[in-house]
Amino acid sequence: MEDKKIVTETDMMRAESVSGGTSSPCDENISGKSANGSQLIVGVNEKISCGKAAFLGMQHVLSMDLYIMPLILGAAIGLIGGELSFFLQMSFFACGIATILQAGFFMKYPIIQGPSYVPLGALCTIGATMGVSAMIGSLIPGAIMIILLGIFKGFSKFVKKAIPPFIGGIIILIVGISLTPTAAKGIASSDGNLSANVASGLTAAGVLIVCMILQYKLKHNRILHMVSVILALVAGTVVAAALGAADFSSVHDAAWFKLPEFFHFGLPKFEIKSCILMMFIYLIVLLDTTGTWVTISAITGEDLSDKRIDRATIGEGVGCLVGSLFGGTPMTGYSSNAGVLAITKVGSRMAIIAGGMILMVLGVCPKLMTIISCIPTPVVNGVFAVVCILLISNGIKIIQSEPLDERSSLIVGISVVAAVATIVIPSDVMNAMPQFLNYFMSSGTAVGATIAVVLQLCLPRKKKTMKVALEG
Repeated sequence: MEDKKIVTETDMMRAESVSGGTSSPCDENISGKSANGSQLIVGVNEKISCGKAAFLGMQHVLSMDLYIMPLILGAAIGLIGGELSFFLQMSFFACGIATILQAGFFMKYPIIQGPSYVPLGALCTIGATMGVSAMIGSLIPGAIMIILLGIFKGFSKFVKKAIPPFIGGIIILIVGISLTPTAAKGIASSDGNLSANVASGLTAAGVLIVCMILQYKLKHNRILHMVSVILALVAGTVVAAALGAADFSSVHDAAWFKLPEFFHFGLPKFEIKSCILMMFIYLIVLLDTTGTWVTISAITGEDLSDKRIDRATIGEGVGCLVGSLFGGTPMTGYSSNAGVLAITKVGSRMAIIAGGMILMVLGVCPKLMTIISCIPTPVVNGVFAVVCILLISNGIKIIQSEPLDERSSLIVGISVVAAVATIVIPSDVMNAMPQFLNYFMSSGTAVGATIAVVLQLCLPRKKKTMKVALEG
């Protein structure tokens, strides 16, 4: 064109998006190269041997604290002894089914589903005051609502408008920051021998960091990438055992086999107030898990298209429905596994599906599940702390892909401070809040991500009018 035109900053950004100047989690990345420049040694859709898949799947399972949420919830609602053990067993079994459905059929991302901590406070209250049947009944309508959001493509439209790459980077950063206190407190747990807890947790973290340094120097050594998390867990557990902080005696008394059951704790009861409350909380869970989706997209370089988001939303709802039918624990994608992917650089869905199968086996084999649950919590949190480091660094890299002007700096600052403030608010202040606000504020990720999205939608983008000579 020969004429001079007035081009706004928004128009230039759109042009950059078309020309490839700005990356997006919704852009196709066939090479498997992630948005932060890292390269998977095994792509998401690549096949690996069954042995490698099982080994890597077990590594993912071992690095998760799947048993903590159902243990807390089960104890809070009055389950003891065999009933509490069975509640934990059913949670594992449901996690396995949800993982296989999400990774194999719906989202088709290397992502493991596990019990969400977001609704823990609400479920404890409902279960303790209204009974387990009312608690399970409160989960079913919300799960169906999430499925319908995916079917009618409502959530993907929201994500497309409200969560561009820059906001996705902020969410990843907030996820890492929000999880860090949990990891730190878990390492320095005062339960039992404090010095042994710290020593075993730091050993696990230290071994994993050394492995990551060696990975950097030996980039083509696949074995080192695949065994790093296992090595860290084994080293931490050995130190804990040597210091008397690991106890596997309960493994001997655990049964080898026990079949799962639908509605083991009674048929669901639908109380209107609790159902409405949980439907609202499910939306927070969905926003929370979106951060994990964006993180996986950044690490793997896989397309996060509207179609995939819709399928993922359906898969999330189906997983939550499965969880309610078996054990009463809503499912969500686990951020910790995104960190494991970044460490191993093996993104094959076969490993995650194998992890889902392992979870199902653990769900019908209490003895094996007991072995997993006997790994000292400080050791698991030592690995978890390194995962937080990776999430924070990945978030920062994605944020840097957009120039930090006054508007974007404001969004980053306010959302991160809000998330951190939520973490440090005293419990008595939280308890004084209205119930809905209390449940929402219980998740630093949900608070920070919500504020980032709201600011993205509300703060006007400064349009600098410039005369640009276009020569055609």
